Amino acid sequence: MMADFREIPSPTYDNEINRLVGYYKNALLEIDIKLKKIDLTDLQRATALAIQQDITNILKELDSNAAAWVEEHMPLVISDGIVRSIVALGVAESIEEARTIVKFNRLNRDLVKTAIADTQDDLLQVSQNVSRKVRTAIRQVTAEVLRTNLTQGINSTAALKRDIVRDLRKQLGDSLNTGIIDAAGRRWKPQVYAKMVVRTKMASAHREATINEAISREAFYAVISRHGAKDMCRVWEGKIISLVPNAPGDYPYIGSLPRRDIFHPNCRHVVTPIRRPDSLPDDLRELNNI
Repeated sequence: MMADFREIPSPTYDNEINRLVGYYKNALLEIDIKLKKIDLTDLQRATALAIQQDITNILKELDSNAAAWVEEHMPLVISDGIVRSIVALGVAESIEEARTIVKFNRLNRDLVKTAIADTQDDLLQVSQNVSRKVRTAIRQVTAEVLRTNLTQGINSTAALKRDIVRDLRKQLGDSLNTGIIDAAGRRWKPQVYAKMVVRTKMASAHREATINEAISREAFYAVISRHGAKDMCRVWEGKIISLVPNAPGDYPYIGSLPRRDIFHPNCRHVVTPIRRPDSLPDDLRELNNI
């Protein structure tokens, strides 16, 4: 049988993602500057409250920028997933032609809404985590300054004050840098976690859009992309999978693949739909023992 496999280059969104990460870097830098300007020798509660409000405003602007970024880019990612199916299945000859006939079916319209809401919620948790830790640190440091000034006296020795201020300064800095601890116990800086979240959500949305479009066109198989992965993804590269649980043939169903191995956080692999596994090029048929 003549090979019929049309795989377009995998999408990259690094520039777009870097713009989002820039929002987080700038917000964290603004907060860090405000924390470093705090006079820790005589910090009053009113001053602390004013600083907390400034930080709240910085994070509100961050949330607004992040939400707008997600609303702008997630539909484009899903459109790219649809295009992948259209080209792969021979409905269009080129990416440009495919873009002119993209339509969001009901599944993909729902996917857009869900992907935007889920991603915005995950990013909101990043800023809320920063807010919670910084506010807690400011309260603790304020209380410590007030206690120190009460027990040691405003005119305590310079050496004592220097040691106390150093420790309090570190406490404030740690509150911003501690970041997020995920379910696996890994520690992430806020901007790095945000980058991981959006990259993972975008990859998932692209994959789902590709699958939805393929199934709507009665294509029930796909091939996992290959780019020379070094982690456990490598054992799945080029493998045929089924897009529905009951597709004929002994091919693993995409919904049952081990997420520790493939399509894990930060995974860059995509799927390319096919109608018939036996129509693949020789190298892919050999890889899949066809």
